[in-house]
Amino acid sequence: MFGAVTIILIIIAVIAFGAIFWVMGAYNGLVKHRNRYKNAFAQIDVQLKRRHDLIPNLVEVAKKYMSHERETLEAVIAARNSAEGARKGVSPDNEGGMKALMAAEGGLGASLGRLFAVSEGYPDLKANQNMMQLSEELTSTENKVGFSRQAYNDAVTLYNTKRETFPTNMIAGMFNFGEAVLFEVSDPGEREAVKVEF
Repeated sequence: MFGAVTIILIIIAVIAFGAIFWVMGAYNGLVKHRNRYKNAFAQIDVQLKRRHDLIPNLVEVAKKYMSHERETLEAVIAARNSAEGARKGVSPDNEGGMKALMAAEGGLGASLGRLFAVSEGYPDLKANQNMMQLSEELTSTENKVGFSRQAYNDAVTLYNTKRETFPTNMIAGMFNFGEAVLFEVSDPGEREAVKVEF
């Protein structure tokens, strides 16, 4: 009699411990993926900060040559300030903040595109060593931002997939693992190339 009860208790204990270890593994997996996408977002943040720091220098160099293009230069600075404000304090699990950041960065990209398009009409500006160096640094930073966004979106997709698939979705629900937001283009018009007209 004690043998059968003991075996049943051992089986129940093994099942309970198995369930506990599975919950721990699922929880730790979610934490690992969440930390990956947060790290990936931090990499975007570093590149955006660098981008935002380069823009005032670029505008200062351009001001010397493009004094009558004041409106374009002011638009770039306003877009940069808007993007810098949206970048501060945003977290990747805040959908509203992420959408504001995406919109601000899209506006900044469009303003920079207009600045570079207008600068094509100023051969002295294009030949200026400082302008060339700043343009090269900004181009390099733009590439790094693109790669960082791609890595971030990959990490978010992995996390969201893990969080939404059964049976891990039960653990995600119990411990409030929220959905992460992809870094996407917020306005379809931003996907279009800048039109240059003289």
